[in-house]
Amino acid sequence: MIESIPQQAECLAAAGLQNRILLPTSPEYASRIEAYWSKSSQLKPACFIQPTSATEVADALKALVAAKQTFAVRSGGCNFWPSNNIDHGVTIDLGQLAWIKYNPDDETVSIGPGARWGQVYEYLAKYDRAVAGGREARVGVGGLLLGGGNTLFTGRRGFACDNVIEYEVVLANGSIVKATASGEYSDLFRALKGGGNNFGIVTSYTMPAIPCASIWGGLVILPPDIMPAAADAFVDFTSNLEKDPDSNLILMIAHLEPKPGTVIAGLYANVAGVEKPPIFDKFLTFPELFTTYKKTTLVECLNATAQGTGYHGVWFASSFANNPAILRRAAELHQELAAEFEAHITDQDFQTQCIFQPLPRAFAQNSVKLGGNMLGLERNKVDGVLWSAHIMVRTAEQEAWAYPRVRAYVEKVRAYAAEVDGLLPWITANYANPEQPVLESYGPENVARIREVAKKYDADGVFQTLCPGGFKISKV
Repeated sequence: MIESIPQQAECLAAAGLQNRILLPTSPEYASRIEAYWSKSSQLKPACFIQPTSATEVADALKALVAAKQTFAVRSGGCNFWPSNNIDHGVTIDLGQLAWIKYNPDDETVSIGPGARWGQVYEYLAKYDRAVAGGREARVGVGGLLLGGGNTLFTGRRGFACDNVIEYEVVLANGSIVKATASGEYSDLFRALKGGGNNFGIVTSYTMPAIPCASIWGGLVILPPDIMPAAADAFVDFTSNLEKDPDSNLILMIAHLEPKPGTVIAGLYANVAGVEKPPIFDKFLTFPELFTTYKKTTLVECLNATAQGTGYHGVWFASSFANNPAILRRAAELHQELAAEFEAHITDQDFQTQCIFQPLPRAFAQNSVKLGGNMLGLERNKVDGVLWSAHIMVRTAEQEAWAYPRVRAYVEKVRAYAAEVDGLLPWITANYANPEQPVLESYGPENVARIREVAKKYDADGVFQTLCPGGFKISKV
């Protein structure tokens, strides 16, 4: 029986996990490939292994390590690049570890890494609760939390990673540990807050529940010619966020396929349920082409943020000072980029997104109050902007054509930001391109901490050599 499966999977069958293996001949294998959000991530592993418990994750990991078999780890499968998949290796698919358990006694929520944030919010809505998680319903739990994670609650509660109070982790040697702020594995606990998959496989996250019966918010589409004024309004919003930590804004210039062409899109939200709070006054004076904002639920609001499916993706991230001139320059260069894509992709079936998110110093101060993370944002001396450039196209050939053009666009924006003394170091792992120096952007102290913890809990470098996906400390 073992001989009938790929050589890469023999070690798993020998470990008693044959019933958890999905082979390429299985219909379920094809559906798991298709469930990757980005077509760029739809690689073809020799098999999937689908553990149903931390113990089975440990058994699988020990077998793969003993066989020196390369592998990937998949949570929700939502990254635009294949950090979560591997050609010809074994993909550990955590999709069966998708529980959500609310404990009213201590107001905590236990979440499996295979859950998606929409499922989490829908479950917690029954109890008028939420957690500080993702802002797109289909995004997976694991990748967001290990990369840092901006949330609708960051203004009051720090980043998503700051809200994890316990990790259950399978280490490279197959042992299963619980990492908390004050326990035996407190160094691992801190390193996991932005340090990615350099240490082990997280099989459960515990987070505090947040009372949240309703919010105000929704999508808005604005005409592109308001961008100069929108840049000023964005800077004003960011500067005042400390006074209104419940309000949220995502602003992007986007080409949305194939109509309506280039527009400005925004997500407005206030998680305290305050309708049209004063911090939005400048934005609410702009002419609106379409809106959905209203008093609503978190689940319904985030349904409006769904990204398109069936695309190959090219994403980059950066951060810079809260300077309207930089926003305007990024918008101008985006228009040039979109025009180039319009000329090349004649059916106009592509998306470009130039996305601005507030990054005030108060966010990092919240993180420090909660014990700190790996992101290094406390080094910022000025309020900032989290900026990302996303391009989505239909074919691999278009992706190859797009890649150098998007990279050149990002380099121009970063060069301008540096020219006006506004370039900030942080690059978020959640939106970054694999070629970007994400871990280096956390600062030398955090790089040293990640390196030390990775060496302590993975002395043989299993997650550096056998698990190539993600941002690796060994490459810094």
